[in-house]
Amino acid sequence: MSNKGKTPLVPKLRFREFRNGNPWTEELMNEVYCFKGNNSLSRDRLNYVGGTIKNIHYGDIHTKFSTHFDITREEAPYINESDSPESPKAGNFCIEGDLIFADASEDLEDIGKAIEIIQLNGEQVVSGLHTILARQTKSKLVAGFGGYLFKSERVRSQIKRESQGAKVLGLASSRLAKIKLIFPCSAEEQKKVVECLSSLDELIAAQACKVNALKNHKKGLLQQLFPLEGETQPRLRFPGFRSAGEWEERNAGSLFVNRTTKGEDGLPIYSVTMNDGMVKRNSLDRKVDDIVDASGNKKVLKNDIAYNMMRMWQGAMGVAPEDCLVSPAYVVLAPKKDAVPQFFQYMFKRPEMLLLLTAHSRGLTKDRLRLYFDDFARMTFRCPTAKEQQRIADFLRSLDDCIATQSQALESLKIHKKGLMQQLFPSAEALEA
Repeated sequence: MSNKGKTPLVPKLRFREFRNGNPWTEELMNEVYCFKGNNSLSRDRLNYVGGTIKNIHYGDIHTKFSTHFDITREEAPYINESDSPESPKAGNFCIEGDLIFADASEDLEDIGKAIEIIQLNGEQVVSGLHTILARQTKSKLVAGFGGYLFKSERVRSQIKRESQGAKVLGLASSRLAKIKLIFPCSAEEQKKVVECLSSLDELIAAQACKVNALKNHKKGLLQQLFPLEGETQPRLRFPGFRSAGEWEERNAGSLFVNRTTKGEDGLPIYSVTMNDGMVKRNSLDRKVDDIVDASGNKKVLKNDIAYNMMRMWQGAMGVAPEDCLVSPAYVVLAPKKDAVPQFFQYMFKRPEMLLLLTAHSRGLTKDRLRLYFDDFARMTFRCPTAKEQQRIADFLRSLDDCIATQSQALESLKIHKKGLMQQLFPSAEALEA
């Protein structure tokens, strides 16, 4: 396509040695790529044990695979030998430099998500169910550039417009062929973009590993800081408590009372969430109609535990960070003198405790289970003294703070990359309608 008479296509941010270079060029997708065949094998015809041919499934593009697909770093399933169709045509085996698109999604942000094959290590790989396999015709793009190009805002906005469907969106190769690609003719400039973004991706991957390692560390500690089933004390105890003996068996009613105080005007309204404990209701994405009269809610004091009686068996509970109001459908646990609520917040989230909470809930089916206070109060479990409870709670809180800090650093890197992508590729603002 000719750029004659158009505003020169250049990104907002360009490497120094290319700032006075030629504008980027614009070509249709079908002038740069052609399309190859794929298969329609479902998950039940794939395995992770062994086989001859590996298969790229669209679900893995959505959830697992990196922008640059390196088979030595990714786990791709094999096609079952017994279920293998006729051998794919030679031209339909993936080669390095190919792009594979997910052509179906329930989410507009994911439709047409793509990976670029960077390393196959001599293995046979095919493009699978709900995918589109695209291959360069004249090698106009250097290795790695295509993967980032199809993540750019300008290209993504076009792909979203070309998708079709109501509940499930689809993308046809005939419509993908119409989108306009913008790229520098200089292979060296393309390489610079790839090197910059790849180094940032490596930082993001390293930070993600750090976050996952901390989460796994916490998961392992939770197994050791609480007694295992059939045991009376944990395997790991802090100095000062190692000779304290067995944890005492208590019933929940001896540790908490049911607070039923009516709400008061002027207090913020909180909700209980599955993962984040108690949060202000107006911070949630979903809309909840508030009860006009504050007295129709329940009052919660700072450090009380509130739980959703219909979801307690899933861990929907939290410690109140301040005096507040909650729905009258919640149960509010006021801790007694020898109960440290932060300790029990961790304890009640453990898988073994969730099973116990489920066992004491009433209902014919799981979606109707409710944990009333009287049933909660009859639960028995082992717990240490208030001092040891506090020590465990403080330690786990500090670990959570560390995880939160590292997670925020990860999000900051992702935001930085998103902003950098918007500047390293010509913006979508100038895209013709």
